[in-house]
Amino acid sequence: MRKRAALVAALALSLVLAGCSGEGSGLSEQWKQGGDKDYVAGDGSTTSFAEKDRGSAVAFAGVTEHGDQFSSEQTLGSVTVVNFWYAGCAPCRAEAPQLVEVFDEFQAAGVQFVGVNIRDQEAQAVQFAEEFGVEYPSIMDSAGKREVQRAFAGQVPLNAVPTTLVLDREGRVAHRVVGQLAAASQLRTLVQETLDEA
Repeated sequence: MRKRAALVAALALSLVLAGCSGEGSGLSEQWKQGGDKDYVAGDGSTTSFAEKDRGSAVAFAGVTEHGDQFSSEQTLGSVTVVNFWYAGCAPCRAEAPQLVEVFDEFQAAGVQFVGVNIRDQEAQAVQFAEEFGVEYPSIMDSAGKREVQRAFAGQVPLNAVPTTLVLDREGRVAHRVVGQLAAASQLRTLVQETLDEA
């Protein structure tokens, strides 16, 4: 009986591990398929792309939590931070003050910020913004839509929530942070590096 229980436990563990690894385990694949999976936690690692290695500009659009239309056309010519999040995501809540800090610091330099809410209803997104003092808009890109997530997934893997992208002035992905920001200084450095590009 003990051997059978151990075998069942080992089999269950192998299935769990298989479900957490391999192709399709990241949110990019889930988003492409339109699935409504739980978030995959990232480690806050940064990937930077040299100007010559960046793909084409990412075109995206959607409706914000306040019912306004928002399009990537509004951000062309500006360095732009795009943050994928939802209100019940603990790392998203933890990094929100850091995003606000960097937004406040670079707003005068013309840097734009936009959130992409992958799960909530408008009321939840508004409440989150009020709680954390978020003044920039978020596109509501929840299940059944996911157009913004799919647009970015075609250019750069979106393997965790939160994920933060820094777009250059041409709308191309210059930097990606997978998971919670380590500190405001991490994002500050990436934004400044992108601003400093000729």
